[in-house]
Amino acid sequence: MKFEEYQAEASQTAHYPRRMENLEYPTLGLAGEAGEVANIVKKIQRDSGGVITDETRAKLKDELGDVLWYISACADELGLTLTEIAEYNVNKLAKRHNRAA
Repeated sequence: MKFEEYQAEASQTAHYPRRMENLEYPTLGLAGEAGEVANIVKKIQRDSGGVITDETRAKLKDELGDVLWYISACADELGLTLTEIAEYNVNKLAKRHNRAA
């Protein structure tokens, strides 16, 4: 699936107050979902000695999908595409890498 396809399909499931004029809602959701990812990783360290089981990998896949949904919603609110965000980020990282080399 390409970013454009994902963003279009995810947008169809975005039902929250003042959609397209409410950056706060998806931003808070993003923070919450990222926290859930962090909590799972914390428990991997605490309970499993850093070993990621298939069950834990599945939980992370689920939560990372939720993170992606909220990133997509934030992008929609800002009139951006996931593709332009990804391209910008890769270019920024390449410049940073070249400066460090």
